[in-house]
Amino acid sequence: MAAKKKLKPRQTGTGQDHFGFQPVAEGDRQARVNTVFDSVAAKYDLMNDAMSGGLHRLWKAHLINRLRPGKGMRLLDLAGGTGDIAFRFLNAVGELEEGAVPVTVCDINPNMLEVGRGRALDKGYLREIEWLTGNAEDLPLKDETFDAVTIAFGIRNVTNLEKAIKEAHRVLKPGGRYLVMEFSSGQAPLIRDVYDWYSFNVIPKIGKAITGDEAAYEYLVESIRKFPRPKVFAKLMSDAGFVRVAMDQLAGGIVTLYRGWKI
Repeated sequence: MAAKKKLKPRQTGTGQDHFGFQPVAEGDRQARVNTVFDSVAAKYDLMNDAMSGGLHRLWKAHLINRLRPGKGMRLLDLAGGTGDIAFRFLNAVGELEEGAVPVTVCDINPNMLEVGRGRALDKGYLREIEWLTGNAEDLPLKDETFDAVTIAFGIRNVTNLEKAIKEAHRVLKPGGRYLVMEFSSGQAPLIRDVYDWYSFNVIPKIGKAITGDEAAYEYLVESIRKFPRPKVFAKLMSDAGFVRVAMDQLAGGIVTLYRGWKI
């Protein structure tokens, strides 16, 4: 098994941050993250299947089940450039009113959005989705616009978590829901040890084989270990104003779905 690393979770607002395990200036992190996703955008969804053995599909289906999409609901999906959550949401809603645009996908990376637009065209969903280039920490959107905000496996790439959570709260209507799905480190020791070994020894090699970029997936693995533990992140949501914050821990705690309401 890989040696365990004792890591401090990311802290923002200090002038210092981490790009994976590498210390960097807080202002430099976003540019480095953008470079990673520029490199892997074209094969991002293929890598998700390869890394998780297809399990990410079940995890995202769980998110949609918790969201309970319905007609008239407006969804903002953050860091969702390839459209995976948006398509699942539209499939769950079913028939839409003529001219309805129920989903806004916002991603900071134009290359990821371009992949999503291409997939939407193939699926016949191009008109039902608004594609927006924007930073989750400073959304170019009006207050109290959406019934739900989701972000799946993207929040750990945000530089300032507190700002991003508060922005999600701002753009939600009263009664709206915030759902965040993110990797965590696993709860059971055996699962955690196996997951560490697989993450550090296998995932970067799969990334190299499929995308040609091993370093990008080394960062993505390291970024999971630097992300706050579930109870800490849930408290950040509560501190931002969300109520009834709850967690669903999936796959032995490897993935956590955080849920909160705006009142």
